[in-house]
Amino acid sequence: MSDHVLNSSKLNSLKRLEGLGRVLVPFLILCGALELAVRMEWISPFVLPRPTAVLLSLVADRAELWTGLRETALASSLALVVSASVALMMALVMSQSRWARQALLPYAVFFQTVPIIALAPMLVIWFGFGFPTALASAVVASFFPVLASALAGLDSAESAWVDLFRLHRASSWQELVKLRLPASLPYIFAGLRVSAGLAVIGCIVGEFIGGGGLGSVIDAARTQQKLDKVFAAVFLSSALGFLLIGVVGQLAKWSLSPWHVSTRDQASRT
Repeated sequence: MSDHVLNSSKLNSLKRLEGLGRVLVPFLILCGALELAVRMEWISPFVLPRPTAVLLSLVADRAELWTGLRETALASSLALVVSASVALMMALVMSQSRWARQALLPYAVFFQTVPIIALAPMLVIWFGFGFPTALASAVVASFFPVLASALAGLDSAESAWVDLFRLHRASSWQELVKLRLPASLPYIFAGLRVSAGLAVIGCIVGEFIGGGGLGSVIDAARTQQKLDKVFAAVFLSSALGFLLIGVVGQLAKWSLSPWHVSTRDQASRT
């Protein structure tokens, strides 16, 4: 039994390494090609910095970059929690009331369609400079995907199951908690994955206007013509987005793998 568990653990580790290799090998090839292109002056370093210069900037400017990353990570994570919580509550209300859906959904769509860069100056007026504006910008950017996916999920329950619940005279609350909410979880997590990336984007946009975080680092390095530092900050913001999406994916796996077919199929493929 112990040998079987050990072999299974080794197999899983090899699969993880193989998956990591599939991601890293193209990235390293691209970095090598860019390094060669810039060193051979096929591409101007004022247009694209050498990957090694970006790496050196990550080390030389680590104090400023780390401070900015910490502020952006806090604002993005908090914004994702706030936007997801509000969006889920609104989706629950809107799924139970046609009047609420007709009244609230157009405003949610409006905030989604207005470019966040156009809202950011107003957010500075309303919330001031610094962290509050970055947080508000990230909330606005990441709100709608969770709302839309949650509404779709709550409406996705199979009609046969709905008829069965109503045949047994289940209350609307029982139908919501025991049928519609479980059916909506895959949709909600799909929306959360999208919102995780948008939270980082919205936060960076808010920091461009309101200051603080990686957005402020990028803006300051741009004005100083330090392109390697700009790319270092952009790399860290992208890594933060990947991290948040990975956390959401892991939560989805823990929540859905015991019972949902999509995660079981995914586990069997990997």
